Amino acid sequence: MDVDALLSRLEGVRGRNGAWSARCPAHADRSPSLSVKALDDGRILMHCFGGCGTDAVLGALGLAMTDLFPQRLGDFAPRRGVFSASDALRGLALESSVVALAAVDIAEGRNVDSRRVAVAAGRIATALEFVHGA
Repeated sequence: MDVDALLSRLEGVRGRNGAWSARCPAHADRSPSLSVKALDDGRILMHCFGGCGTDAVLGALGLAMTDLFPQRLGDFAPRRGVFSASDALRGLALESSVVALAAVDIAEGRNVDSRRVAVAAGRIATALEFVHGA
């Protein structure tokens, strides 16, 4: 799906040049809280500042996560390399944030992307194994 087709399903769309705001279809939104951005490679990013998950927004539109991507990007082998300590800490901070945000969503009764949480937990566990094995 291209970004114009997605925007045609939304109400209160404002913006241009690859970035828009609109009323979120997943909650009673009176002012635009949904941000939509088109990337050069055709991918579409979206975020609801009202707290709705992307899956909830897409569900309200009758879409799936795959509709935000122009084509399958493929399966790539994990890239192994040398990372600095600051790179590793930034990565752990990101994955920790994913887990923390999921915990808040669960506590507030919202659905979470359990696969993404599992990836984050796995990455944190791998980092711990690396540190303890080094």
